Amino acid sequence: MAESRGRVWTGVIRVGPHQGDHRVALRAVLSVGAPLLVLLLLDRLDLSVYASFGAFAALYGRTDLPRTRVRMQATAGGILIASMLVGTALSFFATPELGSVTVVALLAAAVTLFAYRRRWHPPGALFAVFAAGATASFPATAATFGLVFLVGAASVAWTLIVTTALVLLRRGSWRRPARTRPPIGAIAWEMTATVGAAALLAGVAGALLIGTHWYWAMVGAVAAVGGAHVTARLVRGVQRLVGTLLGVLIAAGLLALELPPWLVIAIAVALQAGAELFVGRNYGIAMLFITPLALLLVSLASPVGPDLLLRDRVLETVIGVAVGTVVAIVSAGLRRRSARG
Repeated sequence: MAESRGRVWTGVIRVGPHQGDHRVALRAVLSVGAPLLVLLLLDRLDLSVYASFGAFAALYGRTDLPRTRVRMQATAGGILIASMLVGTALSFFATPELGSVTVVALLAAAVTLFAYRRRWHPPGALFAVFAAGATASFPATAATFGLVFLVGAASVAWTLIVTTALVLLRRGSWRRPARTRPPIGAIAWEMTATVGAAALLAGVAGALLIGTHWYWAMVGAVAAVGGAHVTARLVRGVQRLVGTLLGVLIAAGLLALELPPWLVIAIAVALQAGAELFVGRNYGIAMLFITPLALLLVSLASPVGPDLLLRDRVLETVIGVAVGTVVAIVSAGLRRRSARG
């Protein structure tokens, strides 16, 4: 037991080596920054969340060969757009919170299985859950569906242009890599069930106990069960929690300044770069950038009181990580029992 705790805490503070993260950061900055700048010039920052989620396609395939990276980004971009449309439909039909939680949990399970089969990097359904949950919390009309698709698709297309241009500038190889799809076996089904259960339980707890930003609890839970084994899941959960709590303090300072939109965008782009420089090296450090980034983007699209925003982020994350950690431990115990049987 002591040895296991030691591995967890060692993993929490460990910072991995730099592996070309600056190139991923540049790709993310260009992909996220340009759509936000265009919306600022059009005076339509209410659409910034849709543009941001579309641009998150740039985060996929960070270490893959160019051909695989572009294909992965296109596929992930399509799923992110579909996730936003699902969330928009939940809002449009005024779906009760528990109904929305159930739909997003099913989406989390389905995307987890798909990502495993396609060997996505980053793996899992975290961005899809975030996209569906966030858009479900925004008011929607019939016209919103078209705006979500148009803005999201434009951002994904821009991301693919940026990725392709940077590959050409570096004269990267477009050779076809040898890739196999792992079979849908016991591991895949365990991951799918674990993510779906964690997302559902966390979302229900978040909706009943806090409300409003229940999807943050789901995102926290999905992050906490995202590792390949229980130690990795515990490490990720602790990193998510500690990083979020410290990141909220940074966000509180930024929101208190009541910065003009153009400066908010500039800071958000800088935070995106910082997140990509560390997300593959230490998830906790990355959360110091990701947390204020997420809160700034939400404040751009739907201005709300910063006190409510910060409170909900903290409480929902605590709920999500707690639920995700419990589910991860139970899942690991069931897996060991099944292996012995």
